[in-house]
Amino acid sequence: MIKVSDTAKKKVIALMTEEGFNASKDFIRVGVKSGGCSGLSYDLSFDNKKEENDKVFEENNVRIIVDKKSFLYLVGTTLEYSGGLNGKGFVFNNPNANRTCGCGESFSL
Repeated sequence: MIKVSDTAKKKVIALMTEEGFNASKDFIRVGVKSGGCSGLSYDLSFDNKKEENDKVFEENNVRIIVDKKSFLYLVGTTLEYSGGLNGKGFVFNNPNANRTCGCGESFSL
């Protein structure tokens, strides 16, 4: 399961609304893909369709969808949002990552 902080929840809902998605029925798709300076990188997008191999769950009133392969890398991860002058945007606190890059957008196991 992926946890969603209160700050990330507010930002996700605001962005979904801005882009024409309905936070009560659409999803934030969280995934992992090859790339980045540490080998794997996080992928976030909005979606309104569930694929056959997707896992769907709700955390802090945010509907999350993750493909099975990515889910293995993301179990226990917390999605946070850091705003302000030095804010990075969305940040993944992933307990499975052995190494992360300085920007926090990629990791390795």
